[in-house]
Amino acid sequence: MSETKKNRQFSTIGGVFFLLIVIPLSLMAFLIANGMFKLGVTAKEKAVDVVDQKSQEEIKARAINTANEVASFLMESKKDLQIATIIPATASVYKQFVLENKKPIWIKEGENIRQVLVPLYKEMSLIDKTGKELIKIADGKVVSADKLSNVSIPANTTYKSENYFAKTQALNKGDVYVSPVTGWYITKNDFDKGARFSGIIRFATSVFDKNGFAGVITLALDYRHLGRLTDQIIPTQTERVFETDASTGNYAYMVDNRGFVISHPNDYHIVGLNRNGTIVTTLSTQNAAELVNQGREALNLFQLGFMDPKLPVIAKDAFFGNSGITIYKFAGHTKCVAYAPIKFYASNIPQPAGFGWVGMGLDVDKYNEAVIKVSKNIDKEAKAWTATIIFILILSMIILFLIMWLLVRGIYRSLSAEVPEGSENPSFDDDDEDDDK
Repeated sequence: MSETKKNRQFSTIGGVFFLLIVIPLSLMAFLIANGMFKLGVTAKEKAVDVVDQKSQEEIKARAINTANEVASFLMESKKDLQIATIIPATASVYKQFVLENKKPIWIKEGENIRQVLVPLYKEMSLIDKTGKELIKIADGKVVSADKLSNVSIPANTTYKSENYFAKTQALNKGDVYVSPVTGWYITKNDFDKGARFSGIIRFATSVFDKNGFAGVITLALDYRHLGRLTDQIIPTQTERVFETDASTGNYAYMVDNRGFVISHPNDYHIVGLNRNGTIVTTLSTQNAAELVNQGREALNLFQLGFMDPKLPVIAKDAFFGNSGITIYKFAGHTKCVAYAPIKFYASNIPQPAGFGWVGMGLDVDKYNEAVIKVSKNIDKEAKAWTATIIFILILSMIILFLIMWLLVRGIYRSLSAEVPEGSENPSFDDDDEDDDK
């Protein structure tokens, strides 16, 4: 057999093996590798989408639950005030009433944090129809007669500007006046030194006798009991903490129906009073730079459109009794906030606005760091698997080519052995010679 024919037969057999074995296996390996890569990309994208959606739903649900908890808590104080109207009007009974109504709060003593029972009410008072205090309990103690004031004059009240007597005097029997959160403002400098906002929410209702209006009874709820309902919450974890860290962007806060922040991890954002009883100036486009420089950063969300146009929109939506979730910018951070209305109402706190609303915020960038880390790990694993498959593919190709070469060579030798040398071109010379003879 000529060398050319040998090579041609060898190539033909090799081509058949290549078509039947190598190409199908190579195509299968390619499809598997491509599928692994796409699976990694899809898994990464789905991980981000699912985690983000799940977190939003959980945070919104928690905002609604917390808002309902605040409303229930305020309703308890409203009921306590109604009870106060029917108990004997004596200093000893009022004192006992205050000391028996307690709830736990956490306090920090040095480096230790412990839970203690603290009276719900910092003040309880009975006021006659002229505004003169008849009985007053302050910080669990009976106030002496010489220190009682005429609170019909706002300057004589605890915070120098309270008008609860006039507001309550105008109410019908059974109606309740509820003041805004009231307390002295804490600056950023004071906050950094350890000071914390302290104040009250004053509940007041009229009392009547046979001659009509006879006076007013008040309970001043200790603000700490209200603040703890949001101050100790980290939206993404179930456990409560002593104080949340605003720098993480992962915290809860509370806003009243006027748009003023009344609970926040950074107490210098809480709207309080100057020492003369006037309300502090809140941040706006015109004064933001100056007030921030002074460390006086009280916030009203209706005025924060210069930070992000969505902030007043959130406040307005919550004012109308709606809950929701949205993205906005604050202090250079992208925030995701879930908000829910506090459905507590009184004579001066009508529907739909109610008492205010609870916000639960996440710093999107910081939160996504964890999600991105997970997605990168998924991507890394997918690439590792793809690289492994490509390596196996190349190695398999080499082995297959080697096997193909051995098989083709063996088959070719077998075929060659069955055909004797020169038999492929038979000669008839002997027959010709016989014919000649």
